Amino acid sequence: MNVVPTDLPDVLLLEPKVFGDERGFFLESYNRRLFAELGLPTEFVQDNHSRSARGVLRGLHYQLRQPQGKLVRVVRGAVYDVAVDLRRASPTFGRWAGFELTEANKRMAWIPPGFAHGFLVLSDSADFLYKTTDFYAPDHERCLLWNDPAVGVAWPLHGEPTLSAKDRVGTPLAEAEVYP
Repeated sequence: MNVVPTDLPDVLLLEPKVFGDERGFFLESYNRRLFAELGLPTEFVQDNHSRSARGVLRGLHYQLRQPQGKLVRVVRGAVYDVAVDLRRASPTFGRWAGFELTEANKRMAWIPPGFAHGFLVLSDSADFLYKTTDFYAPDHERCLLWNDPAVGVAWPLHGEPTLSAKDRVGTPLAEAEVYP
């Protein structure tokens, strides 16, 4: 597995070894021993799968209590994936990193606890898979405003995104509950 740094030192892109031939391909998306060697979490408690249409923007979500680390990847389509550092004591607090995850590049991203996470669908539709290090806790879920100018995420938008009701009314960083 090749580890590619991002603009945020704790957020990593992971490029698995892909073995392909005329039949298709094979890759390991998770290997406990390899993750331990890389210093990444080796225990995940929940797997999630979402399908979204072009222009859907999900995020920027985080859980204040029971913060989740996420290992994310796209198995169909393409997304622009974003992580925002919400750890007040971090030198990169309030900064974001963004990258494309696609079925073609087979990249995965590690988003550690303490970060808000979201993505924008770039293809007609996308199937997005993610493993989490803690369980979903709706009472502790928060939503950072996806277009907060103080954060300044440069989403590759073509028109207005399709948002859920909760994502439309996310909280600006200046007012958000964040991690110590």
